[in-house]
Amino acid sequence: MTERTAVLHGDTVYRIHWKLGTDLLVGVCFCGAEHESDDPVELWDWLLAHPGGHDDPPPAPTADPVLTGAGRTR
Repeated sequence: MTERTAVLHGDTVYRIHWKLGTDLLVGVCFCGAEHESDDPVELWDWLLAHPGGHDDPPPAPTADPVLTGAGRTR
């Protein structure tokens, strides 16, 4: 997250900041992801849809790792 002042803290807090001197808004998800838009509806749509995937487990490895250089002698 950037150096913006965060008032609330928690696992379900979304923030929208106005980017000073511009017409842009910055949405910040509780995971720290950010998205800019000049359309508040688009920004809220992104924020509310963004948590999809937060609870997904990491992808399983598809193949056994291959060791390179193992058994090589000098």
